[in-house]
Amino acid sequence: MDLNKSIRATNNLMEPYGGRLVNLLIDGEERAELIAYAMTLPWRQLSPRALCDLELLAVGAFSPLDRFMGHADYASVVDHMRLSNGTLFPIPVTLPVGNADGLALGEDLALRNAKNELVAVMTVEEMFGWDQAQEAAGVLGSTDVAHSLIAEMQGWGRTYVSGRVKVLELPKHYDFVDLRHSPAQVRSLLERSGYSRVVAFQTQTPIHRAHEEGTKRAAALIDGALLIHPVVGLARPGDVDHFTRVRIYKVLMEKYYDPKRTFLSLLPLAMRMAGPREALWHAIIQRNYGASHLIVGRNHADPGLDSRGKPFYGPYDAQELLSRYEGETGVEMVPQELVYIPSEGRYEPRERVPAAIPVASISKTQMRMDYLGKGVRPPDWLTRPEIAEILDEI
Repeated sequence: MDLNKSIRATNNLMEPYGGRLVNLLIDGEERAELIAYAMTLPWRQLSPRALCDLELLAVGAFSPLDRFMGHADYASVVDHMRLSNGTLFPIPVTLPVGNADGLALGEDLALRNAKNELVAVMTVEEMFGWDQAQEAAGVLGSTDVAHSLIAEMQGWGRTYVSGRVKVLELPKHYDFVDLRHSPAQVRSLLERSGYSRVVAFQTQTPIHRAHEEGTKRAAALIDGALLIHPVVGLARPGDVDHFTRVRIYKVLMEKYYDPKRTFLSLLPLAMRMAGPREALWHAIIQRNYGASHLIVGRNHADPGLDSRGKPFYGPYDAQELLSRYEGETGVEMVPQELVYIPSEGRYEPRERVPAAIPVASISKTQMRMDYLGKGVRPPDWLTRPEIAEILDEI
């Protein structure tokens, strides 16, 4: 894998996964020439998922990947959670095309967004078929279409393409521009904080009181910085929209977190909801952004229930798998499961509370179904009043 065009870590943070941040962005005279050339090329339009993946490939969030996966890497990742060179990498990052007619090995292909705006040029080096059931079973542990990604996969093109990519334009975002940072930019912010240890909290839900308390305790536990890194790409269907969630994160940052050790940055990731494997992937991604630790709660990257009404994964499967591979990812798992003790008005880790003491907790599913879905305001012990007011608006 060609890592010649990359950004070397220059601070006291943990180095990126693989040693360098991949950088696929083209600038200057080469960019101008490539734009003109691309107008002559066959092209394919990227899906929202592929566009998210391309953005994170371009800035090095998926380092050491420097392209959509070729067949050897893809097959090895599906079967063994490793790239073909043995590097741990649990999730395939691929580019499906619905029609391979007109594409030829060794020739260039323009990649465009939903508005047909040019974003990149790929040299097609591989084209290969793939089996949906095999990929779903290997990566997600199921072929049940109740899983949102499995249902989505049925509409993907039947050919994957791979090859060197030159990115001309990152996707344009017009919301919360000041909170959108590349891995290199986040690393620069963290470096200036003076902390070498960083715990990341990657979330696709509103931050409630238990999350807030847990993240603060995690930062204190490692004596480091806290990176709140919400997903604003593709999350689980039915989750609270990212516009609402980011408003919530900003309020909490302004009023309840220590600004000297807490950083908020948005992550344009397309989630797979792959449970344990996804937790490993998130650890790799967060390491590229500078994190040394990752907070993982119950049901991390949980897709919900299968068609029989049973969970796809156990509640602690993600924690267990991430712990097993800490030596390879270099990222330590920080478990999080706080419950509220009404009689004492405080939060405590569930395992430290005697069985005889009544506790209160609400799952993400309960929050979505019993409160947000019905327009019912969550209790004060669960959600700060400012946050409840924002949630009332949706």
